[in-house]
Amino acid sequence: MYLSMKKLLLFVLLAEALAGPAARAQEAPALTTFQVGTTTVTVSALAPNLATLWELVWGPDDFIWATERAGRISRVNPATGAVVPLLTIADVTQNNESGLLGMVLHPDFAAKPYVYVVYNYTDQGVLKEKLVRFTYAASAGTLGAPLVLLGGIVATTNHSGSRLLILPDRTLLMTTGDALQASEAQNRASLNGKILRLNLDGTVPADNPTPGSYVYTFGHRNPQGLVQLADGRLYASEHGPSNDDEVNKIEAGRNYGWPTVEGLCNLPAEATFCTANNVREPLTTWTPTIAPAGLKYYDHPAIPGWRGSLLLVALGGKRLVQLPLDAPGTAITARNEFLLNAFGRLRSICVSPQGRVYVGTSNRDGRGAPAATDDRILVLENRAYMPTATRNAAAVGFELFPNPARQQASLRLPSPGAHVTICDLLGRRLREQAVPGTTAVLDLVGLPAGRYLVAVATALGTATRPLSVE
Repeated sequence: MYLSMKKLLLFVLLAEALAGPAARAQEAPALTTFQVGTTTVTVSALAPNLATLWELVWGPDDFIWATERAGRISRVNPATGAVVPLLTIADVTQNNESGLLGMVLHPDFAAKPYVYVVYNYTDQGVLKEKLVRFTYAASAGTLGAPLVLLGGIVATTNHSGSRLLILPDRTLLMTTGDALQASEAQNRASLNGKILRLNLDGTVPADNPTPGSYVYTFGHRNPQGLVQLADGRLYASEHGPSNDDEVNKIEAGRNYGWPTVEGLCNLPAEATFCTANNVREPLTTWTPTIAPAGLKYYDHPAIPGWRGSLLLVALGGKRLVQLPLDAPGTAITARNEFLLNAFGRLRSICVSPQGRVYVGTSNRDGRGAPAATDDRILVLENRAYMPTATRNAAAVGFELFPNPARQQASLRLPSPGAHVTICDLLGRRLREQAVPGTTAVLDLVGLPAGRYLVAVATALGTATRPLSVE
């Protein structure tokens, strides 16, 4: 009973506590439908006439934040599709694959309204790449105060990466491509062909695999997807050459083989190299290649057949791929394809707390055949889904004190037996505990100051309360 309640928590937390414009004002016309098991998924267009969408992020304000490769950052209202431009970055260099790429928002956005982006720029005639933090002014609807956290990264007009991800420990992961210099992926002194890990002020974390180095993993060709599950597992998607696109399980300090190893360690020379260099083989590969890009994890009851799966969008492959994970997360058990050739090149993806999936097309990137309204943000949803987890929330009234709290907070429950979760405002589960009785103490040590959500799930239902940590 509590396990199924636990799986509903992500929806409950944000649907109740962060309710906003997430419900669409009117249902848009269906462009197509497809089946996921017994569920009918409807595809519609949310926002048309964009240009080479690169990133989609579901924000804590219940808006979709988007980057376009020419340099524009916008907020998109998921209820109306209205696009609200925030900033066009002046020094972005868009050329072939280069331009404005990945983006991530600070998890404590209400207190620290920081937006992190990575993009290519020109420095004295030479193309490079940098990570920059902007500050969002909600009252003015603008982004400003740029702060370069990491710059001068070698770049070309191909193989720049780059996705960003902030971990619960408030460090940031950044993928970089090999910049067409394949050997640099194995050079640990180079920042190319890597997944880098930084503190949010741009310094090197003390517990990185190599002291003083940003390098978290190496041996990558051009990783363009990055996601973390609630239990901490990390996965990345990566472009191969003309063979062996990959999805990898990311583990600190590991070598992912490129350029000596393409895909699995299944050739004699590759096997020798893999044994000698602690190479982590991919979970799955594609030959012919599909150019895998954005990667998210889906675990929402709206589309039951996708629960426990990675969702991957592909550029050259022009499809959405469901990749179910086994229980330990060490194997992909199937590859189920959707939207094949239906909407062209697909690059970006995000999932809302209501279980809708948003996909960005990339048909104006010079390699696609754009439709009249491309590029678009598409919505994939189960229109028959009616959430039930909140109906009995009143029966699960609980007390949470003190609030604001510092090192701990106390819970008083109406009945014994509950599962308690602390979640950040991006919906990521940070702390969980079972409560057999009617009282509990929540350990808040190590949580940065900011706003959180506490959810209590019982056999009667689920309820949430906001919690401020000082």
